[in-house]
Amino acid sequence: MSKVFNFSAGPAMLPEPVMQQAREQFVDWNASGSSVMEVSHRGSEFLEVASQAEQDLRDLLAVPDNYNVLFMHGGGRGQFAAVPLNLSTPQQSSLHLVSGSWSKGAVAEASKYNQAKIIGEPQIKDGLTFMPPPNPELIEANAAYLHFCPNETVDGVAYDWLPESNGVPLVADMSSTILSQPLDVSRYSVLYAGAQKNIGPSGLSVVIVDEELVGKAQSVTPSIFDYSLAAKHDSMYNTPPTFSWYLAGLVFKWLKSIGGLDEMARRNHRKAATLYNAIDASDFYQNRIHPECRSRMNIPFQLANADLDSRFLQEAEAAGLKALKGHRSVGGMRASSYNAMPLEGVTALVSFMTEFERKYG
Repeated sequence: MSKVFNFSAGPAMLPEPVMQQAREQFVDWNASGSSVMEVSHRGSEFLEVASQAEQDLRDLLAVPDNYNVLFMHGGGRGQFAAVPLNLSTPQQSSLHLVSGSWSKGAVAEASKYNQAKIIGEPQIKDGLTFMPPPNPELIEANAAYLHFCPNETVDGVAYDWLPESNGVPLVADMSSTILSQPLDVSRYSVLYAGAQKNIGPSGLSVVIVDEELVGKAQSVTPSIFDYSLAAKHDSMYNTPPTFSWYLAGLVFKWLKSIGGLDEMARRNHRKAATLYNAIDASDFYQNRIHPECRSRMNIPFQLANADLDSRFLQEAEAAGLKALKGHRSVGGMRASSYNAMPLEGVTALVSFMTEFERKYG
């Protein structure tokens, strides 16, 4: 079988060494005669897995001691509800930067539980989509929190700046960018991420929350979304997604083994530059995001002749380049290049694009 590269936006590919290790341990984990999926989450062996995974994540992100690290159910959309339920009252405002599809979804969910307000949206700069910082005058000092998504999976919009929040707690949906580069956790009040992009399989979400914000949940908050209960019970108030947690732990160890997030950032920068350079050098392909706001994780691109889209996807699939179809709301193509995607995969895509343009351009 020829080499296959999976550019899926999520669930996404996992590092090959992690998959190899999981395969070796799948049926007989730690010589126990059972799979890790079959052992009690409260048994000493799995408790060690959980504890080590948390410590490795803390090490990778340099998480301060006054932050809880929670492994929860529900993915990113679950946190769209959990954040307002834990951080606000129905009478309070939550402030939102809407840079694409996922931050828009967070507003829709928050509006069920508080007074959600949009204070920033994309603009057009030089004919391309651009996300500017919000007007400081729109930051309400008594707002419960300010929510944003630094990397939009669907739209390919990303930005490295943090909004000036006037002391309002910052909440970031980092589902598609967490662990792709170093960050200063102390500048955020809550970070959350669905696992299925840079952490592990779907079914798990990771929440990193300042202890000062824990214990304020609305009375209607479902127990499995209550940060205080999750913290009190070490993320085991009910049975957690154990296999996803175990695999996440293997991913954390893999990241540490290759040099941590500094090395991961170097790799991701090189991969993104390789693909963007190919797009920019051609009139056959285009990316509609301003260079100042381009994602390194999710790179959408369009063909100048949209009639060739289906042929591009069919031939890419035959060449072992999988899941390149753009989101239905955007169209075109999208190459998601998360941590597990090797440079080899991106260079294979660029070579295919060059040859496709030669044949049909």
